[in-house]
Amino acid sequence: MIEKFEAGKYDVIVVGAGHAGCEAALASARLGQKTLILSINLDSIAMMPCNPSIGGTGKGHLVREIDALGGEMGLTIDKAFIQSRMLNTAKGPAVHSLRTQADKNLYHREMKKTLENEENLDVKQGEVVEIIIEENEVKGVVLRSGSIYYSKTVILATGTYLGGRIFIGSSNYESGPNGLAPSLKLTESLVKVGIKLRRFKTGTPARVDRKTLDFSKMIEQPGDEEIIPLSFMNDELKKDQVSCWLSYTNNKTHEIINKNLHRSAMYSGQIEGTGPRYCPSIEDKVVRFADKDRHQLFIEPEGLDTNEMYVQGMSTSLPEDVQIEFLSTIPGLENVKIMRPAYAIEYDCIDPTELKLSLEFKNINNLFSAGQFNGSSGYEEAAAQGLMAGINAVLKIKGKSPFVLDRSEAYIGVLIDDLVTKGTNEPYRMMTSRAEYRLILRQDNADFRLTEKGYKIGLVKEDRYKKYINRKLQFEKEMERLKSIYVKPDEVNDFLEKRNSSKINSSILLYDLIKRPELNYDIIKDIDTSRLDIRKDIARQCNIQIKYEGYISKQLRQIDQFKKLESKRLNSNLDYSKIEGLRLEARQKLNEIKPLSVGQASRISGVSPADISVLLVYLEQSRRRKANENE
Repeated sequence: MIEKFEAGKYDVIVVGAGHAGCEAALASARLGQKTLILSINLDSIAMMPCNPSIGGTGKGHLVREIDALGGEMGLTIDKAFIQSRMLNTAKGPAVHSLRTQADKNLYHREMKKTLENEENLDVKQGEVVEIIIEENEVKGVVLRSGSIYYSKTVILATGTYLGGRIFIGSSNYESGPNGLAPSLKLTESLVKVGIKLRRFKTGTPARVDRKTLDFSKMIEQPGDEEIIPLSFMNDELKKDQVSCWLSYTNNKTHEIINKNLHRSAMYSGQIEGTGPRYCPSIEDKVVRFADKDRHQLFIEPEGLDTNEMYVQGMSTSLPEDVQIEFLSTIPGLENVKIMRPAYAIEYDCIDPTELKLSLEFKNINNLFSAGQFNGSSGYEEAAAQGLMAGINAVLKIKGKSPFVLDRSEAYIGVLIDDLVTKGTNEPYRMMTSRAEYRLILRQDNADFRLTEKGYKIGLVKEDRYKKYINRKLQFEKEMERLKSIYVKPDEVNDFLEKRNSSKINSSILLYDLIKRPELNYDIIKDIDTSRLDIRKDIARQCNIQIKYEGYISKQLRQIDQFKKLESKRLNSNLDYSKIEGLRLEARQKLNEIKPLSVGQASRISGVSPADISVLLVYLEQSRRRKANENE
């Protein structure tokens, strides 16, 4: 029997040091709380066991929001990136998303250094095997070594380590990601205190040896000439970038995969966990899209000091011999050597509807949860939840109301509301299509939306806040100038004719010229004689604001309607089974989720518009009853 001993007391303990754990611990420590972050292996801090990148469609928005609130991910990737690209530039600005290829070892080292040097934060290697719960309130954690750490709050950020099991063909074994040790004892402790767990699955492609690849047979994918930072603290970045490479599968590849489907851990029935539908394995792609004669894949460097290359788009649980066989059919990979085989990994996670919007468990006081343990996937989704859990753990200690972002304020709000209100039957990934108000929630204006909030909380420090104020003032002044400067026909008609733009018969505002489809802020510089020297990012924001003014105004009106339903608050002790007119399913779901507002109630799966009408009538009747009682 292990001898236990009291090892220390903290305000906040964070279990896990992945992307969620790092943000949670830093937020807590920076807000003045004595914090402990625990990791099974300190070499896994901020590790990238899957794609060596930060950002991407929808995810770049999350990183910008984390940064605007005073989080760390944007700052760290700006130090550790090796390629930067803006995605979706052929589409509207709402879906423009910054994606950076990372030197994953450098990212780990930079984040580890940040944690180690943070005041109020202790970093410790150790496996948590038990959460101490007394009278439905968390009191601390117990480590495998016997160490007991007491605390006021605990944040679970276990990632894919909890009950981790790796699958490669017929081989399967207990393991965390990248062959690191899993957490095998904590599940039992969580189940004992009433937390319901389920199994999810994710996977990662093979890492191959750069020396064995022929890049002349692939299509080069260089970074953008203009590097746009992910952190608002960096005005510009200069760096020699490395290229990624594009290639394609073919009929021979698909033939080998189809022939060996029975050897896939997923198709042979070994894996019971639910995988991400939006990120299918190569077996899934070949089976589900049998009409396609090729699928694209990207060869991406994992860092500057390694020959390991990540084969994006080729996640699989097929045996290693089959992996070698099908990879060798791809142009440029004919002589490929695998350094790390692809694998699938199963792990324990919760149903996030067990959580409040603050990410605190509904039935266990002061216990918070963040990241893949909440049923999400991706480094960025994890980091966003970690930041919010860290902030709310501190606010709970201080006896203050939780910090909750709604769907109209941030992608972070969409992420957490989707998880907590709707739940998820597969690993949840943020996508721009999930945000109803995405033209307002652009990545370029994340600091305008959120820095003020981060400053009030205390995470945004004076230097960042001053930078934000200066940017905001510059934007406002430039918009005012464009709305006040008229140009005359004789000054601009020649210019307009050259640009295939209609001539004018009377003076027109520069603001209105920019609205024309064939013109923009940059193009009109030749006729804008009073133009000031402003930052490129501010110029881009001015252009977007003017070009999409009508759409933005419409979306703001929609947000006003959304806010009206959000403002209709619901008592957390309300018993919906007693409200006549609600359907049985709605009563069950409402009692399970306990929504904070009518707006949140309307987004619960199984609650219909008719049920919302019944709720609104009930609230109005209750209001009138109280008014009569007070007369």
